Amino acid sequence: MSPPRLTADFWVKAYLARLRLADIAAYVTAKGDPDAGSVVVKCATLDGQARAFCRSYDLMSGARLWMELASGPETEVDEALQRARSRDPDLWIIEIEDRQGRTLLDEPGLAE
Repeated sequence: MSPPRLTADFWVKAYLARLRLADIAAYVTAKGDPDAGSVVVKCATLDGQARAFCRSYDLMSGARLWMELASGPETEVDEALQRARSRDPDLWIIEIEDRQGRTLLDEPGLAE
């Protein structure tokens, strides 16, 4: 039996609160299924570049981790996210604007 997981809506609200505490601007640009939607985090560095991350599983260890979904010019990353959203309407997209490229996804509680 797998351990209980947070709903997507709850996780997104908690993540946005952590970003606010770090003084990182973030917005929900696409709202997905509140219970079981997947989450993609896009980080725009305000220089025309961006990176997007999604949750995945390491098949060897079974651990959950964040992997890069797309990176490069922001317009190309946006197009990749539009394609992903067209395939999965339950997908949440959170957009961060941070010149340093901080997402906090490597911090305890978010990395796992």
